[in-house]
Amino acid sequence: MTISILAVGDVCGAPGLTFLENHLRTVRRELGVSFVVVNGENANVVGVTPQQCDRILAAGADVITLGNHTWVRWELRPYLADNVRVLRPINYAPQCPGRGFGVYRTPFGEICVINALGRFTLDNNTDNPFVEVDCLLKELDPKPKIILVDMHAEATSERLGMGYFLDGRVSAVWGTHTHVQTSDADILPKGTGYISDLGMTGASHSVLGIDVDQSINKFLGDPPRRYRSGDGPGKMECCLFDIDTETGRCVKAEAMRIL
Repeated sequence: MTISILAVGDVCGAPGLTFLENHLRTVRRELGVSFVVVNGENANVVGVTPQQCDRILAAGADVITLGNHTWVRWELRPYLADNVRVLRPINYAPQCPGRGFGVYRTPFGEICVINALGRFTLDNNTDNPFVEVDCLLKELDPKPKIILVDMHAEATSERLGMGYFLDGRVSAVWGTHTHVQTSDADILPKGTGYISDLGMTGASHSVLGIDVDQSINKFLGDPPRRYRSGDGPGKMECCLFDIDTETGRCVKAEAMRIL
């Protein structure tokens, strides 16, 4: 049996959250999607609040992953400890609240979702994501047939490296963080679906989800100030992975942009 899993790129600001709420359930229904993972760490532009996480889940996400802005909103810390459907990167120190992976029961068997954070130019005092994910895969018992990995990282090389490192051991690896969808959706040689970056869910006419004028003025030398979301038409960038439930292998990976 084959099921479709949708991975949705970083939700950025109010435009992204609103677009997700207006379109995700329709997309799930029309594409026959069985499971949805949404990266939500920019729903508050920088970071995400518990209320925004609740809205993402209510919009149709099964699991939310985060990234380098996890700790920006202090009120998220107790929420992470209590909500098993919201994951922070697995390679944060073990005393940090929350969890870096979850195993979820579905009508199609258990699905494991892992959230990892890259270290190249992201100085977050994290452990090595390759080592942490490798250790988890060796410890999972029983190991779910379907395992999904969100590699939130700056460098395409680090994300692609993780893809090949896990090829044949997990069902899909996707990159998040840089907000620009890449054209390399593919199935790696041993059967793992892969894309370097899902893209973002936010304002179409923006600079990575941020107001165009503010972004340009920053490059011209304006002093730092809080980011402001772009406005106007929205979009949702994502990747659809078709997974064989018997083998856990990916049989199709297709990047998508919903306008």
